[in-house]
Amino acid sequence: MTENTPTPSPRAAIDLVTDFSLEMTGKDIPGLEEAAQIIPAGTKINVTFLGNEDLEMRVAASKAVLDHGFVPVPHISARRLQSQGQLEEFLGRLQEVGASTHVFAVGGDPAEPEGPYPDSLSVIRTGILQSFGVREVSIAGYPEGHPDIPTDVLWRHLEDKSAALTEQGLDAVILTQFAFDTDPVTSWIRDVRDRGIDTQIRVGTPGPAGIKRLLGFARRFGIGANAMIVKKYGFSLTNLMGTAGPDTFVSDLATLLAADSRSGDVKLHMYTFGGLKATAEWARDYVSARS
Repeated sequence: MTENTPTPSPRAAIDLVTDFSLEMTGKDIPGLEEAAQIIPAGTKINVTFLGNEDLEMRVAASKAVLDHGFVPVPHISARRLQSQGQLEEFLGRLQEVGASTHVFAVGGDPAEPEGPYPDSLSVIRTGILQSFGVREVSIAGYPEGHPDIPTDVLWRHLEDKSAALTEQGLDAVILTQFAFDTDPVTSWIRDVRDRGIDTQIRVGTPGPAGIKRLLGFARRFGIGANAMIVKKYGFSLTNLMGTAGPDTFVSDLATLLAADSRSGDVKLHMYTFGGLKATAEWARDYVSARS
């Protein structure tokens, strides 16, 4: 709990954590099977589009999510797509297994596009998604900015993607990069709402994991990880042993959101650095302790 932050109401905290979403890679099917009994039915589970995974792995993981009673949200990494044909092949395979309804359109890691799509907006603007059964598209949000993209460009793209999805009759979700500090997150949410975007926001939240691993991911994605911020999150840079969980961050966030009527529909998206089972157990125990 940070200084000057009031004690969160149990209801606000439960509402924020209920209907959380998760993230897995194509290699995580065994982890999904291990965690399946703990994850609430109907939970959205994002399936990554990594450079060291192939089409078969991505489709198999998405099908496994569906087969276990969850909602697959496969990622479409724009800059990794080498052609329109590759995009259509991926969407077609997802549609064949019933996993194309929800997708996450993201730019992706490569510095240079491998094909015709420099960003997720260009994928959305193709108009191809709907023809493969897509009904909802998640798009990225960056409360702490992006190490390679100017802030004004990030805002313009968020507004343009939101408008393009509305024009195409597609539902939208804004899914943010993970954070350690509630201050930039709540400020960014207010800015989103001030721009007239009322889409559901899922705040990226690191699940319980080793501290060194969390900080490694933070550095990779340009997330603030100075001593003051990580202390607010609940661990210290001088003691990197052991694990850390998001209890303090989530409780503070719940309180701040409940106090601001402009926040709108906000949920959590859990990055499962410590594994699907550990993250699902954390969410279950967090809600149970406040019920």
